[in-house]
Amino acid sequence: MPDTAVADGKKAYGAAGAKKKYRKQSQFKEVWRRMKKNKAAMIGLVIFTVLVIVAVFADVIVPYDYGIKNVAAERLQPPSAKHLFGTDEYGRDCFARVVHGSRVSLTIGLFTSLISLAIGGTLGAVAAYYGGLADSIIMRIMDVLTCIPGILLSLAVIAAFGANLQNLLIAITISSVPGTVRLVRATVLGVVGQEYIEAAKSYGAKDARLIYKYIIPNALGPIIVNTTMSVANMIISAAALSFIGLGIQPPRPEWGAMLSNARTYLTSSSYLLIFPGVAILLAALSLNLIGDGLRDALDPKLKD
Repeated sequence: MPDTAVADGKKAYGAAGAKKKYRKQSQFKEVWRRMKKNKAAMIGLVIFTVLVIVAVFADVIVPYDYGIKNVAAERLQPPSAKHLFGTDEYGRDCFARVVHGSRVSLTIGLFTSLISLAIGGTLGAVAAYYGGLADSIIMRIMDVLTCIPGILLSLAVIAAFGANLQNLLIAITISSVPGTVRLVRATVLGVVGQEYIEAAKSYGAKDARLIYKYIIPNALGPIIVNTTMSVANMIISAAALSFIGLGIQPPRPEWGAMLSNARTYLTSSSYLLIFPGVAILLAALSLNLIGDGLRDALDPKLKD
C-alpha cells in the first residue's frame, strides 16, 4: 500500500507538472498567434532580427579593420561599388563602421535594459510586496534620482569617472532604473492582493519564492513591453552621449559618434549623416513596433 501511494503521488505530481508546462506553451502560442496578426509588429520583428544578424556576423560581412583603418587617398569618397556607404574624412569605410557600430549600439541597448530590469525589478517588487518602511526608503531614493533628468545624470556619471564603454553602461543604467522601479512596483501592487498569493502565504511559502515564482511571472506583461521599448531608448541615449563626445571613443565605430563626425560635412557629404541616422531610426522604430505588438498581444482585455 505505501508503495502504491507513493507511485500514485508521483503520477499526480508528474501530471500536474505536465499540465502546467502545457498551459505555459498554450499561453505562448496564443500570444504568438495574436502577435502574428499585427503586421506592424511583424515588420518591426523582421527589421530587428536583421539588425541582430548583422551585429552577430559583422566580422563575416565586412572586416573590422575597414572601419578603423585610415586611408588618406580615399577620404570622402561617395557611395560606390567599392564603398557601399562611401568613406569618411579619414578614408574609413562607412559601411564597415555602420555594420560594426550595430554591434556596439545593440549590445549597449540590450545589456543596459536587462541590468536595469534586474535591479529595478527587484527593488520595485520588494517595495510593493513589503510596503511600509522598505517602500518608503526605496521610493524616496527613486524620487531623488527622478528629479535629475536622465541625460544630465548620465553626463554627471561620465564626467566624474571618464568617458569609456564601461562608464557609459553604468551611466545609462542608473538613469533608467527609477522608471523601471516605478513600473514594476505599480504592476506588482495589482498582483500582491490576489487570493492565490494569500493562499501561498498560508501554506508557508517564503517571501523570495512568492516574489520570483508567483508575483513577478503574473506581472510580466507590462514589464516585457517596457523592457522592449527601453532598449530603443538606451540606444538613443548612448548615441546622444557619443554625439557630444562622452560615449564611445574613436576610432571604435558607433552610430552616434558617426553622426557627430558628419556635422562638418553635412552639405558636401550628406551620406555620412544619412546611413548612421537611418540605422538608429530603424533600430528604434523596430523595437517600438515590437513593443506595441507585445502590448496588444499580452493584454487579456483585447480578444479577437
